[in-house]
Amino acid sequence: MTRKKRRLYFVLAGMGILAIATALVLTSFEDGLVFFRSPSDLVEKPIPSGRNFRLGGLVEEGSVEKNGVLTRFRVTDLNMAVPVTFEGLLPDLFREGQGVVTEGALNEDGIFVATNVLAKHDENYMPPEVAEALKKSGQWNPEGSD
Repeated sequence: MTRKKRRLYFVLAGMGILAIATALVLTSFEDGLVFFRSPSDLVEKPIPSGRNFRLGGLVEEGSVEKNGVLTRFRVTDLNMAVPVTFEGLLPDLFREGQGVVTEGALNEDGIFVATNVLAKHDENYMPPEVAEALKKSGQWNPEGSD
């Protein structure tokens, strides 16, 4: 085997290893990313059940039902609403009409099963993703809200 062929094989092997490493890194990033969606986004671009993402909006008025540690409520962007279930303790600031970001996945029935619920931390704060989704719906007036 000549030197040129040996060098060519090393270069090709190196490029193959680099391609495999790149594919593995991109695959691990995809599994670790948690995308943000609003209820309207879910109607426009459905997400497969079991895929983790963040759902944000407002807690719909009159939708909160508590049964022990299990809580059912609806998250709305004032255009569409998604039913959510959460088992655990809710943040103290969680209440109807307030901004919320939930983390979890849709089940086969189209219900969002939350593993984490984040509520705003004071009266002047709304998660940026939620504010953007509500502004995009065209039905939210930040000056007229809390």
